[in-house]
Amino acid sequence: MTIFNIVAILITLSAVFSYINHRFVKLPTSIGLMLISLCLSMALLGLGKLGFADIQQQAQLLIGEVDFNVTLMHGMLSFLLFAGALHVNLNDLARQKWVIAMLATVGVIASTFIIGLSSWWLLKLLGFELPFIYCLLFGALISPTDPIAVLGMLKTANAPKSLETKIAGESLFNDGVGVVVFIVLLNIASSGHGVDAGHIALLFMEEAVGGVVFGLVLGGTAFWMLRSVDDYQVEILITLALVMGGYALALAIHTSGPIAMVVAGLLIGNHGRLLAMSNETREHIDTFWMLIDEVLNTVLFVLIGLELLILSYTGPVFVASLLMIPLVLLARFVCVSVPIKIMQLRREFTPKVIRILTWGGLRGGISVALALSIPQGPQRDLILPITYAIVVFSILIQGTTISKLIPSENQEV
Repeated sequence: MTIFNIVAILITLSAVFSYINHRFVKLPTSIGLMLISLCLSMALLGLGKLGFADIQQQAQLLIGEVDFNVTLMHGMLSFLLFAGALHVNLNDLARQKWVIAMLATVGVIASTFIIGLSSWWLLKLLGFELPFIYCLLFGALISPTDPIAVLGMLKTANAPKSLETKIAGESLFNDGVGVVVFIVLLNIASSGHGVDAGHIALLFMEEAVGGVVFGLVLGGTAFWMLRSVDDYQVEILITLALVMGGYALALAIHTSGPIAMVVAGLLIGNHGRLLAMSNETREHIDTFWMLIDEVLNTVLFVLIGLELLILSYTGPVFVASLLMIPLVLLARFVCVSVPIKIMQLRREFTPKVIRILTWGGLRGGISVALALSIPQGPQRDLILPITYAIVVFSILIQGTTISKLIPSENQEV
């Protein structure tokens, strides 16, 4: 099947599911689309059990031709992160910088080891022999909150500005740290020997620090170009080139494309919006990137739901997946509450902030994509379905109930 046909089918499904959700289901768009996609996947699997194996096999072939890891990590992610960062206020972000920095670095690393140790113990208890390094690998891919899922949730949650900044800021930055930790652990797991501290430090510098610097260079260059013209068509093309060309170049020079996109998006969305764009350009760029964001989010959550077709769940794996959900939530609670309690010595937080940050730390497509990047083998066959179950729970259950915990806008958190 050609790429055009695959894209045509996914866009058509996304449009139909969006219509059904808007008219009948009436859930937040990302949650509704994923729920409908899951229902379609289960229906197709059910048809296969009833003797309509050809229909099931055709659907599985279609989804099998979509490399989810490449599609998200080397394609959609650049657009979605830039679009998300474009509307984050730098002044608001600066006011919450220590909270965000703690959660996005120490929190992710601590969560990786807590989940790694806990999952190793739990899986061994259930009869699974998953090497400890792969348990840490699972901890690394499931610890970062997903910026795409989180930003989608915040659009409908009506959260206070300070709380929205904490959640959005953490999710935009912690995936870069999570990916670095994941890459280091994957190198250890694949090579069978350790990686020295110098190599880890160099990798972190290349990925995280390099991503920040490269994002500033990209954003600064685009800012200079935007400031020198006043034609919204040209300026939209400049932002599009920034995202596509910048992300491709970041991958080529082995630095963090996601972090570079976030930094560039913050620069263009703040200084660029204020100093380099006319009112007409601002309006057109906002509309353009809002549509890009909505369309890609729609396709992404449909894809996540359809991934069920190519996963294999046995009884023991399903039980392990269910038990892992509270374990991951507990690790999130610990890694949120400890930094918050320490920072409460110097600043005020409302008691609800720990519960909200814990329950609002959604996992999404990035975790599934990282799980799919693990080499084929029994380790991936166990980690992937567990990861998928946690992501589905996170989006469908946490995503639909988080608004009940969030205080009204006039309450500061």
